[in-house]
Amino acid sequence: TAEGQWRVLVASVPALGYTPIWVQASAASDLARSEVKERMLETRCRASLQKSSETQTWQLENSVLRVEIAAKTGNITALFDKSAQRDVLNEAANELQFFRDAGQYWDAWNIDPDYEQKQLPAAIVTAIEPLETGPVRSRLRVTRQFQQSTFQQDYCLTAHSPVLTIATEVDWQEQHVMVKAAFPLALEADFVTYEIPCGAIKRPTRPQTPQEQAKWEVCGQRWADLTATNGEYGVSVLNDCKYGYDHQPGQLRLTLLRAPQWPHPDSDRGQHRFTYALYPHSGGWQAAQTVRRAAELNLPLRGRSHGPAPAPSPTLPPQASLLTLTGETLMIMALKLSEDDPKTWILRVYEASGQASELELGGVLALRVCVPWICWSNRLRGRAIACVPGKF
Repeated sequence: TAEGQWRVLVASVPALGYTPIWVQASAASDLARSEVKERMLETRCRASLQKSSETQTWQLENSVLRVEIAAKTGNITALFDKSAQRDVLNEAANELQFFRDAGQYWDAWNIDPDYEQKQLPAAIVTAIEPLETGPVRSRLRVTRQFQQSTFQQDYCLTAHSPVLTIATEVDWQEQHVMVKAAFPLALEADFVTYEIPCGAIKRPTRPQTPQEQAKWEVCGQRWADLTATNGEYGVSVLNDCKYGYDHQPGQLRLTLLRAPQWPHPDSDRGQHRFTYALYPHSGGWQAAQTVRRAAELNLPLRGRSHGPAPAPSPTLPPQASLLTLTGETLMIMALKLSEDDPKTWILRVYEASGQASELELGGVLALRVCVPWICWSNRLRGRAIACVPGKF
């Protein structure tokens, strides 16, 4: 990479587990064979510059997606899903839109409801350069300047991945300005779905009632999804720490930053680092496992380096999982030691897609369920929390 690091594509790592990777010196003949394999992989994941008579376009491509970035604006001008054979975007995406956001009581909490009428000029691209062009990942860096603030965004595409990530670093020095990332999509949807704690909520894209019309900015956690009304295709916007959105039948926008001056005059000023991503998919968000894609973005794999070893240890399994759940839609909320008994673990799990699922535990920890409980959310309305023993 540009930082002098090695990147390794690990095809499979068990849930809550590990996969050892052994590194050793290779003979010249082995090195030559590895270079051939690398060139074969490069055809599937690369960053290249293409020139036309009007503009320059950067292209990132792997076996799943083809992405085009305009050198003049830094926006995504095209996103093609190879598996579905369709264009994902209706217009240029990841356009950073800036708005004047002032004059509200409780400044840090309230957005100007008329901000759409107060859009500011766009940021200016000051640099664009490829940082990685290897077989594992392509990374293109776009740097923009808006007034006193600098935006540095890395478009990243990993081999065989259906997710385009946008790693962002910002030096934010504005006052009463809000910035959103816009994603106009080539589809029409009657409803948009947002993640909420332990579930998801659908909202209409064409609000009718005063209550619906008042929700022109809504909250969501790690993902939002816009799936076409016919259910054939959709796009999820994933993120690791930004929870404000707005939507239309064919567009999602993610609120990235604001700059209120009350209660603190320098709220949110300074350095910010965050990542969001585009995940186009066939079918709805449940079948596409959007929840898992968002979890993978928020909990990426971590590598640990160990000292030299003469050979792979015969006592260390080639790969192992500490804990597994049988249901594909089951998500772990917490695994922690009990405060009452140091030999007892507390495991909290929820079903993410609104479907019936059966829980079976596995893994090398060999946990045994001693006190199973199921908490039903519909029993919490106006009553005490009802917990009943469940069948596991």
